[in-house]
Amino acid sequence: MTLAAYRDKIKELPLVSLLCSCINPNYVDKTVYKAEDAVDLNWCEIKDVEVIELNKRASGQAFEVILKPPSFDGVPELSTFLPYRRDPSLEEIQKKLEAAEERRKFQEAELLKHLAEKREHEREVIQKAFEENNNFIRNAKEKLQQRMEANKENREALLAAMLERLQEKDKHAEEVRRNKEMKEEACR
Repeated sequence: MTLAAYRDKIKELPLVSLLCSCINPNYVDKTVYKAEDAVDLNWCEIKDVEVIELNKRASGQAFEVILKPPSFDGVPELSTFLPYRRDPSLEEIQKKLEAAEERRKFQEAELLKHLAEKREHEREVIQKAFEENNNFIRNAKEKLQQRMEANKENREALLAAMLERLQEKDKHAEEVRRNKEMKEEACR
């Protein structure tokens, strides 16, 4: 949309064209508005607008746009009464009570179903924790048993090595005694 076309569109609006004619005195309004052209908001009718030129300045002009107070002539009266509401029949009340009872039962069944699912989940979690605990205990016992067996084998090996060294020392001591006795006998 060009600037000229945009300017023409804006000038078509009643209030804008009025202001444009005040600002630009060379502008000639081609449309003539009548009282019937006023905006009807169904609450009030704006019949007239007054424009007052305040003062002329070197920088431009100033205007005051005064709208006359709205008149409420010909406005339809609002009914202060609520629309008539008929009393419900016994059958309608009974149907509503039955529907409410069905909703309550449905909600209660949903709640019980949800609680049952929650309990089942809790049972599964507890069972899984119990199995993991049992597996941990079994693994710990197996590891402890393996360590105890390894310690027992190491201790037995150490004891056997110590006994062997003691036996070697005894043999060596016996040899030294024999040699000493032989030397003593040889010296006699």
